[in-house]
Amino acid sequence: MRPLGLLASTVAFALLLGVTVPARALIVFDPTNYVQNVLTAARELQQINNQITSLQNEAQMLINQARNLANLPYSSLQQLQSSIQRTQQLLAQAQRIAYDVQQIDHAFSTSYAPATSSQSNQLLISNAQSRWQNSYAATQDALRVQAGIVSNLDTNRVQTSALVSSSQGASGALQATQAGNQILALNAQQLADLTAVVTAQGRAQSLEAAQRAAAQDQGREQLRRFLTPGQGYQSFNVQMFH
Repeated sequence: MRPLGLLASTVAFALLLGVTVPARALIVFDPTNYVQNVLTAARELQQINNQITSLQNEAQMLINQARNLANLPYSSLQQLQSSIQRTQQLLAQAQRIAYDVQQIDHAFSTSYAPATSSQSNQLLISNAQSRWQNSYAATQDALRVQAGIVSNLDTNRVQTSALVSSSQGASGALQATQAGNQILALNAQQLADLTAVVTAQGRAQSLEAAQRAAAQDQGREQLRRFLTPGQGYQSFNVQMFH
């Protein structure tokens, strides 16, 4: 019986010790709470990643804006202006009857006016000489304008090549737009040169046609005078200018 009593005493002592152990010394694992903590940490990490992505996007957007606002480093404006000024100077140097409405009206009311019986032979000779000089000067002016336009061709070729290269290498929308605008300006300058050539050539042709018309009219007046007694042969001197 003594072994049984000893066993009972031992169990009782152990129970007594179990009751007196502090609760904080026990480790308890709560699976539900652990899962919630993991989910909370995952959500916070996702929010941080989203913020990082947003900041990266904003930074890229600012970089793109900076590129789009960057000016084109190349400009052909000065060369284009120089070409246009050269053409304008050549047109402004037109001799005798220039590109002026008042000058044209005055010339066609005097030297190009129809010949009349009241005009002296000397006046007919003077008008014929003036018309010939006008046509000669206009032809020279047209050739000078053409020569000036040809001299612009090499400059235009260099500018076109540079602008196309700048457009292809543009880093942003503004640079591409500026390159495109300069190419359009170059095309406008070339069109202005073409207009100048056509205008100068047309002036020369118009004065030549006016000279022929005036010469025919003056020829009829010369014939009339030749057939009129007392005037006759001396009026033929005018023919030397036609």
